[in-house]
This record gives sequence, C-alpha cells and structure tokens, in this order.
Amino acid sequence: MNIAKITTLGELKKSGYKPLSVKEEIRKNLITRIKNKENPFTGIMGYEDTVIPDTERALLSRHNILYLGLRGQAKTRMARQMVELLDEYVPVVAGSEVNDDPLRPLSKYSRDLIAEYGDATPVTWWHRSERYGEKLATPDVSVADLIGDVDPIKAANLRLSFADEQVIHYGIIPRSNRGIFVINELPDLQARIQVSLFNILQEGDIQIRGFKLRMPLDIQFVFTANPEDYTNRGSIVTPLKDRIESQILTHYPKTIETALSITEQEADILPEQQDVIDISDLVKRLIEQVAFEARSNEYVDKKSGVSARLTIAAYENAVSSAERRAIIHNEPKTQIWISDLVGIIPAITGKIELVYEGEQEGPYQVAVNLLDRAIRSQFVTYFPDPEKVKKKKPTGKKSQEAKVEENPYRSIINWFDSGNSIDVLVDMKDAEKIAALYQVDGLYAFVKRFFPQANEKEGALLMEFVLHGLSAYSLISKKVIDGRIQFKDLIGSMMNFGQMNFEEDDLTEDDLN
Repeated sequence: MNIAKITTLGELKKSGYKPLSVKEEIRKNLITRIKNKENPFTGIMGYEDTVIPDTERALLSRHNILYLGLRGQAKTRMARQMVELLDEYVPVVAGSEVNDDPLRPLSKYSRDLIAEYGDATPVTWWHRSERYGEKLATPDVSVADLIGDVDPIKAANLRLSFADEQVIHYGIIPRSNRGIFVINELPDLQARIQVSLFNILQEGDIQIRGFKLRMPLDIQFVFTANPEDYTNRGSIVTPLKDRIESQILTHYPKTIETALSITEQEADILPEQQDVIDISDLVKRLIEQVAFEARSNEYVDKKSGVSARLTIAAYENAVSSAERRAIIHNEPKTQIWISDLVGIIPAITGKIELVYEGEQEGPYQVAVNLLDRAIRSQFVTYFPDPEKVKKKKPTGKKSQEAKVEENPYRSIINWFDSGNSIDVLVDMKDAEKIAALYQVDGLYAFVKRFFPQANEKEGALLMEFVLHGLSAYSLISKKVIDGRIQFKDLIGSMMNFGQMNFEEDDLTEDDLN
C-alpha cells in the first residue's frame, strides 16, 4: 500500500485497507516473527526460556500484561520493544486527539468531521514509534492526568456549554488509543486512581466530570510492579489485578555468562578507553560476582533487589580507575588490576539497600565485604580450593616438594610468615606493580604451574589475584589504607592489631625491658 497517495477517507476505502485492533495487529505480526524464527525482543538476555515465551503467549492471547519483578529486570524495556510488533503505519483522522481510525471513529470530533466531508475527510498516517505512551505512577497522579477533565478555557474559546462533549480535554490514556500504554510502578498509584481504570480495561467506558462516554478504547496495556511495593508503599487493588489477564514474573540473570553479556552490551565504554585499557575475563567475572553475592548477602535487603545497573556502573568505574592511573603516569596502555576494583565501591554503595544490620556495619564496609566474597567465590574456579588445602593433615616426614604438592600455597604463605610484606598502591605504575609481585617467593611459579600460557601482564594479574584470594581465605592478611593495599602474614597482623589496643600506661617496667 502506497500511503503517500492515500490522503482522504475515500482513497483509504478504495485501497482495501481493513482495520485491526491493536492487539490483533500485535498478534498478527508476532505470529510472523515466530514463524520466521525471529526474536521480537532483541537485546534482552536471560529471558529466552522464561519471560519472553510467557510474553509471547500473553500477546497471542490478546491479554493486558503485568510484569512483576524487582528493580533492574528489564520490565519497561520489554514493554517498549512491543512497539516493533505494530504495523509500521496506520491511518488516523486528521486532527483527532484520540487517533481515530477513519473506518471506526470514536470521538465526536471525528464523527462530525466524517459526517460533514464524507469521503473527502482528510487522513494522515501514524508511525509505530509514536504509538507508545508511558506514565510513571506516583501518588500525585490524578484521574485528569490519565483519563481527562473538562477544560473551561476550551469551553470559553469555543463558546460551548460544559454539557458539550467538545469541552473535554483528554488524558494520556485516551490519547494513546490504538497504541501501547505502560504504567510503571502500578502499586504507587493511589487506590482511587486505580479504580478509574476498571471500566477502561473491561467495558471500554470512561467517565469525565459527569460525562459518560461510550469510548471502547483500543489499547494494549502493560503494567509493571515491584513485589516490595505490595507491602511498603501500596498495593494493586484486587479488582484491577483481576482485570489484568497475564501476570509475568521477571528475574535476574541466572548465570554469570548471561550477566556478562548484559553488562558488555549496556556499559558505556568510550572508544578511547577501549584503546588504552585491557579488560580481562577474570576482572569481568569478579564484577558480576559482586552482584550475585549481594543478592544473597545477609546485610542487603533482598526485597529491594540488586539491579543489573550495579555491575554496569561498576564495570564503567573499573575502566575509569585504570584510565585515571594511565593518565597520571602517561602510560599508553594498561589493564584493569584487582587493586583497581577499589574504584567500584561507589557503584556498589549507591545500588544496594541495606537491612538494619547492614546499616550498622556501614555501606562502605558492606561493599568491601561483597568484593572480598566475590574474589573468594571466583578464586576456586581458577586455582585449588584453599579450604580443602587447609583441612589436609600432614602425614609424616615429607620432602619439601611433597609438602608443596600437598599444599601448593605453602611457599607463598611461608614467605609472608617469615616477616615479609608487600605494598601495592592503587595508582602504582604497571612496571612497579609487576616488580613488587615478583618479590613474593613462589608466586610466579605457582601461577605458571596453572596458567603456563599466560603472558607477563596476564601472569602478573593472576599473581595479584592469588594474593587477594589467599587474603579472602584468611591465609594471609590484607589491609587497605588510603590507596595502599598491604599484604603480610596473618599472625603478625593479628599481633600488631592486638598491640595497638594497649596504652603505654598499661605497660610495666618488665614489659619495656
């Protein structure tokens, strides 16, 4: 159909155009997508076997939809992508506020216009990108905002009485007629406002200041809600929930691989950053693991959820930490070190809600603990589990080689137990950091044993990872003070900490001798 040549109602009739409801339109185009093995929700990962099939079933059933899930679970993105299931263009009566179908007009304006001009009634074409309306539910949203109200200024300008239908100023829902309309955070809408949606969803009646209009609006409704809202801020009134035919539960990524793909897609890394910064798979996995740890952590409010935005922001912060260090030292190329992950703590503290015990612990300390737990969880996917090594009991006299085989970390831990320590500055030059790591006896040999193909920088990153991992498993100590990370033996650190608690006045003359 050449829409450029169709500008009147008569030409539209001759073209053979047959109107469809918006839900029938979506259904028709979805069937075509499914037959062609095309994913209608591109860029949404982890929902291939859960949310997307549920959504397709709901749309095939011509249902209104409620997405129920925690924050950062792509609920609104799912709704916005439904626009691609609409026809590219549909005809509307020119000047209609409610996007009347020329063959099935609803408003008085369009009916009067067609009665006056007949087949000469002007027709315009509406692109699918404009057929989407969205409203964030807040307590101050009114019925007038959603449905409409009498406009006294319009009545005065047109010299009409308030009894005339033309004085109505339509709200956002009637103006979304023949499109998709989304209400985000539905429970935040006051109960009396939710009640105003009953007839729109079921019978198609709307009532404005005494006007009872029979306007069977043609809308695909999508609602989103967070389960937390049902107890903390409000609830969806039961009759409204009963009128929403399909409730679909969303969820967070179930695997690290899915989470990695989402972060890679969504993180806004500039080309000049990509040219300077190498980002290892190890670092990416550590960042994703932080979110997984947070979702099961006793200090984090599980009802609030941990959004995928945490790892996206953390990933961007990690890149910027390495970039800042490269700028300071005028280095043309660098990589993200484990020590750079100190820079992601602001991204963590801003994205988690804490329970009372977490507030007592403090957001910073909770974030540090989450990072340590992430290191601990990922460590065993690269190296032997230190917990199992610690539980092994020595059996008789053995050679040094046999002891190392029994505990591959022995030579590294012994080096620290001998009173040695290593300081790693967050803003340290790469060459200086590598030189510092090579001071630790047995560390390079240990990494080469498990990763013989690693180049110098990869090996150095793994060497640093080993130190953080041994610290996370309490085999050596780690202190982070003002941009400096110090690794030393565990017992010595504990004794030094204990000595700090003594005042000089408590010491006897024998102690001083």
